[in-house]
Amino acid sequence: MDERAPIIVGGGQVTQRPETERPREPLALMAEAARLAERDAGAGDLLHEIDSLRVVNHLSWPSKAPAHDLANALAVAPREMIYTAVGGNTPQWQVNEVADAIHRGEIKTALIAGAECVYSARRARTKGVDLGWSPRGNPAADVGDTRPGSTEHEIKHGALLPTSIYPLFENALRHHYRRTIAEHQQSLGELFAPFSAVAAGNAYAWFRDAKTAHQIATATPDNRYIGFPYTKTMNAIMDVDQGAALLLTSVGEARRLNIPEEQWVYVWGGAEAADHWYIREREDFHSSPAIRAVGEATLAMAGVTIGEITHFDIYSCFPSAVQIARDALGIAANDPRPLTVTGGLPYFGGAGNNYVTHSIANMVEKLRADRGKLGLVTANGWYVTKHAAGIYSTDPPRNAWQRPNPKAVQAEVDARPKPEVTDEPSGAATIETYTVVFNRDGAPEQGIVIGRDSDDRRFIANTPADRRLLESMTKAETIGTKGTVTTSGGTNTFSPS
Repeated sequence: MDERAPIIVGGGQVTQRPETERPREPLALMAEAARLAERDAGAGDLLHEIDSLRVVNHLSWPSKAPAHDLANALAVAPREMIYTAVGGNTPQWQVNEVADAIHRGEIKTALIAGAECVYSARRARTKGVDLGWSPRGNPAADVGDTRPGSTEHEIKHGALLPTSIYPLFENALRHHYRRTIAEHQQSLGELFAPFSAVAAGNAYAWFRDAKTAHQIATATPDNRYIGFPYTKTMNAIMDVDQGAALLLTSVGEARRLNIPEEQWVYVWGGAEAADHWYIREREDFHSSPAIRAVGEATLAMAGVTIGEITHFDIYSCFPSAVQIARDALGIAANDPRPLTVTGGLPYFGGAGNNYVTHSIANMVEKLRADRGKLGLVTANGWYVTKHAAGIYSTDPPRNAWQRPNPKAVQAEVDARPKPEVTDEPSGAATIETYTVVFNRDGAPEQGIVIGRDSDDRRFIANTPADRRLLESMTKAETIGTKGTVTTSGGTNTFSPS
């Protein structure tokens, strides 16, 4: 047994229900989750042993110094206190970082925590209520890539919100799979119905009502399109109040602290990388070379194949994220193994950057109940951009700890080709992928197109705001449509022939 082997010894989760009369801020949810993780480890005063405290970036209500404020709330004094950059990949990436530092002997015990209170903050703002929370801050990140997820040019054409960008991947996937719109819509319902069922059985999930494939796939006034082809129930729901925390240490420290061995969950492997950063730079819109490289590196480190994994939590902000990861990892579309242990971001709750802390906490519980089996967690930041993965088990790992060199994994992805991009296309052009953005009344209001000009240069554009045209784009395959693109005032317009 490697005494330096990194293990997770405690996980804690908090879900603050909508009916809560006096909602607590993210700092309070993190503190409770941390204490629950300490209790879960079963070794007394474990929080005072932490020498590294890492807080996942808050979107809803960050305090002025989140890591320091959490340390004060817990009355602890860790040697290092870190606040991360934005990214749904962050919790798994931080587990990989901490585990590596534990194995090197640089950290003995670490706490990773995060929380969001988007629901309560929004409700209070709407009602003009002061919740008495800590003064809101604008803290700078200590670690992580702080580049924005989109260029100004992409934003000018509506490619800013995930609800407008992930549908671009989805329509490309439909074309890649050679499905009709109706066939693909049905497949999306069938993909996410099992996620909804898992959430229904998860006490920490925000939504506990299982939905059928038909309910998820069918656009109705209560389940309107957000960005075609996604209905509301296919979108990550950030309007939640949830917090989670993890405690990590080494085998040697766990023995010294008398943490029961039945609580140990070993980190078998982990890796991380990013795809070409901006969406117009992607090799295509139906695959992720970074997820493939991260998956291969993680599986190789653990010395296992994808077929040996029993439990998964595949990042699930939108169906395209699941399908791209599934394909990159080599999981067949008809594989019977469930792809989530939480219920996923649309049903469990998309707690901002911190969802994967919940994923890992749920995976810890699942593996303790199914001892000796392997679990794989994936994480995704921005727009299928930043990725991390980890493999876990209650059994000691087969291989000695040797984390894949992040620079080497990244170099493999960076070597992939990029298309030539133009901001000012003109003339004949063809649609490569697209989406139609709907308003809150359920009416289409904007078409976003990514296409290629006659010189095969990639561009982003909008379609004319013609309702008949926009509705037709939701009913007939539009990828491959030829037309003309023009530029005026920095904005591109694609008009079908």
